[in-house]
This record gives sequence, structure tokens and C-alpha cells, in this order.
Amino acid sequence: MAGQIVVGIDGSPSAAAAVEWAADDARRRGARLRIVHVWEPWSYDFPLKAAPRSQSSLPAYWTGALEAAVDWVHDHTPGVEVSSALVTGAVSERLTTESEYADELILGSKGLGGLTGLVLGSVGRSVAGHAEGTVIVVRRSAPGRKGEIVVGFDGSEASEAALEYALQQARLRGARVHILYAWSTPPLAPDATAYAGGVREAVEEESREVQRRLDPWRQRYPDVPMVGSAVRGHAAPALSDASREADLVVVGSRAHGTFGHAFTGSIAHGVLHHARCPVAIVRPRRPHAERTPAAAR
Repeated sequence: MAGQIVVGIDGSPSAAAAVEWAADDARRRGARLRIVHVWEPWSYDFPLKAAPRSQSSLPAYWTGALEAAVDWVHDHTPGVEVSSALVTGAVSERLTTESEYADELILGSKGLGGLTGLVLGSVGRSVAGHAEGTVIVVRRSAPGRKGEIVVGFDGSEASEAALEYALQQARLRGARVHILYAWSTPPLAPDATAYAGGVREAVEEESREVQRRLDPWRQRYPDVPMVGSAVRGHAAPALSDASREADLVVVGSRAHGTFGHAFTGSIAHGVLHHARCPVAIVRPRRPHAERTPAAAR
């Protein structure tokens, strides 16, 4: 990787929060920062798309917005190498292309005008489902550092990648990692109360299994405090609840276009909607030869 973080902006408050998050992460990682606005000229032909200026002046307007964002990064995080680009094309396609040669793609949780729900709507689902590597969705959370990162883990390749990303983030931030494993049991019949003790034993065994799986990671990251827990129930509510005391929630995704194994599309979608902090969706990268060549910049 080239050590580059890309953040998309559209003038919305959540995009400003995304720039701040990206700048801080670039400083921690020693990475370059690229700020991008994707301009869809044809989208302003629709009356529901509110334009900040007349269409003919929009390129100059967005160029000025990008320059202002670059100036803010210089003031907020001096020393971070930052550049900007005004890109023309379909938003989801161009952001996906941008992700191919970036360590991370950072987006706000809600856009303006015709891009309302940029991440939580169809555009965001497309980007999150097809982008290379890690996509971070930033929403403004309660002020103050919590010092904890929550990650969903189920033993799959995708969740292994998510766990490694969470541990790297925790090491950079001096935070601890809460590894959460959610599992479900069949509903019990009304006369099956005697089985409750067996369910309790099963939960305890699942918790011990999570701890066993964490042993190799503790050896690889001895400087990162971590705690593992197994919870009975659906993963999305468990991760969303845990996000109240977290600076970041991390979930894994495997196939391009689908979310994998325990953290399926509905779970990742639920976490994006209900988490109280930024969410990172981590996917193991495809070999370089399998990727679509990036468009000229």
C-alpha cells in the first residue's frame, strides 16, 4: 500500500467530521491524505437535487470547498501531507475506484441534497459492498475519548482481518479492544425451562472458546489490552449497544458485494444505522491483478 487515506466530502456536517477523523488517522499512521469530491453534473438536472450555486459555477465552488478543507487539515494536523481532487463521474463508482489504492476510504454518514443518506442509502451500500479494503463511516459521536474499540469476531477470514485492523487502531490510539462474539440458540419450548442451565453452560463454553481464539492475537499484540465476550443474540444490536462506550466499531466483510458469514449484509447495515460512533467495514483485499484498473486522475 502507498500509505494513503482518502476521504470524500460533499459539504455536509458529517463530511466535515469525516475529514477530521481522516486527518487524525493520517497523523497517527504517518499516511498521506487525499480529499475528494465526486461531481455528478447530470444529477443537478433533477429538481430534488439542491445546488449550492448555479450549475456553471459548481466546479469553481467545489474546488474552493476542497481548498478550504486542505487549509483546515494544515491548521488542524500540521505535518500531514494532504492533496485534493475534483472528480467527475458516478459517485459510487468513483469512490470505489479511489479505494483501490488507499489504505482507508472515509465517508460521512449522511450527505446533502440528492446524496442524502450517502452511506446509509443506495450509494453508500454500493460503496461499502464493492470498495477495496477498509471503509470507515463517520458520524458525530458524544465528545470525549472512550479508549475502547469494539470488533465483531466469528473466526472467519473476514473477521480475522477486522480484528487485526482493530488491534492496529488500538495500538496507535493507546486503546483497548473489546472482541465480541454473538451467537444464537433455537427458541425453547414453554416446558423446556430445565434446559436453561444447559444454555448458560453453552454461553460459558462459547466465552471460553473466544478466549482461546484470542491467545495467538495476545502474543502478536502484547501491548494492546483486549477482552473477549460471547453474547447470545443477534450481532447487530450487541455491536450497536457496545458502541455507546467505544471510539470505533469494526466489522468484517468477505465477498465483494456481500457481507460475509456472521456479519452479513443485514448485520453490517444494522450497525451502520444504529452505532453511536464511527464504523469500520474491513474486507481482505483481492490480489492486485483481479482489480479493475483505476481511472486516470
